[in-house]
Amino acid sequence: MFEAVLTLCLAGAEAECRSVLLPGYEAATMADCTAMLADTAPDLDVFGADVIAPGAPRCQPAGPVLDLQEIAPRLWVHKGAIAEPDRVNGGDVSNIAVVIGDASVAVIDTGSARWMGESLWRAVRARTKLPVSHVILTHMHPDHVFGASVFDGARVVGHAGLARALADRQANYLESLASLIGADRLIGTAPPDIDLAIDGKMEIDLGGRVLELSTWPTAHTGNDLTVVDRVSGTLLAGDLVFDGHIPALDGSVTGWQAVLEQMAGQPPVRVVPGHGGPVLPWPAGGAATARYLGVLAADTRAAIADGLRLGAAVERIAQGERDYWQLFDAFNARNATVAYTELEWE
Repeated sequence: MFEAVLTLCLAGAEAECRSVLLPGYEAATMADCTAMLADTAPDLDVFGADVIAPGAPRCQPAGPVLDLQEIAPRLWVHKGAIAEPDRVNGGDVSNIAVVIGDASVAVIDTGSARWMGESLWRAVRARTKLPVSHVILTHMHPDHVFGASVFDGARVVGHAGLARALADRQANYLESLASLIGADRLIGTAPPDIDLAIDGKMEIDLGGRVLELSTWPTAHTGNDLTVVDRVSGTLLAGDLVFDGHIPALDGSVTGWQAVLEQMAGQPPVRVVPGHGGPVLPWPAGGAATARYLGVLAADTRAAIADGLRLGAAVERIAQGERDYWQLFDAFNARNATVAYTELEWE
């Protein structure tokens, strides 16, 4: 298989370059790919003024394909590393799902950068020629959203509060990612535009495959969204459920507890968490997240009742959970700070 690419370099730093995929020009032969480029020129304005192209688009053998595991018929999941983004993993640290219907395809989350969206695009194309009709984003965090721009022509779907949340944070997210994974790995990456904002519930029909989307009150974040694939009985929970990776609180600990309790009554039999897994039984698969949040809340209330100031409280809160989670030191202090700030005013 061959594909069209364009070399892009950071403006003012021409040594930092990357070959960016131009989706839609895949062909079995180099000649066919080149003919497609000659017939229909790609729109290169989408990459903006921060990069320059030292050459014209060209065809080459297809690049790396994201690893996907089929956990149910025509439901594929990629398991990201349980790690913080770095130059080795390139930001591949969260789970991604692909659901294939009879008429079209939905992608749930897209990774930290365009290079991940490109690898995901190739993985979809390796399995079906059906169009990707929807890209569903479960919440605002960068490891879930920044590969979305690869799927030009798909409707990008998210919580009604997602666009505003991204607008407020996207500059900081991209700056932080550049320092963690390298500016060259981010070349071509752009914040997603939300085409369909949801408040409540809606259904997406992929052709014989209905996905039920639900938005939630403030929990993990202020813009959490889940997907239920009715055919397979699978809940795609985003970061409302963690496995192995310590939960990361960027919203409300009490809100998250309430949402998990409500979700536990839903009919799915399995869950894909935002990190870990990649597939767990439901509702048992949410028990560890619920336990951690319970300890976090209880320890925070106890620290406040004992009159501890924030700095001292953070050193004590949820320490009994340390042995159950990876990345505990990277996230627990932040979680404790968020919980303390919320619960001191109860």
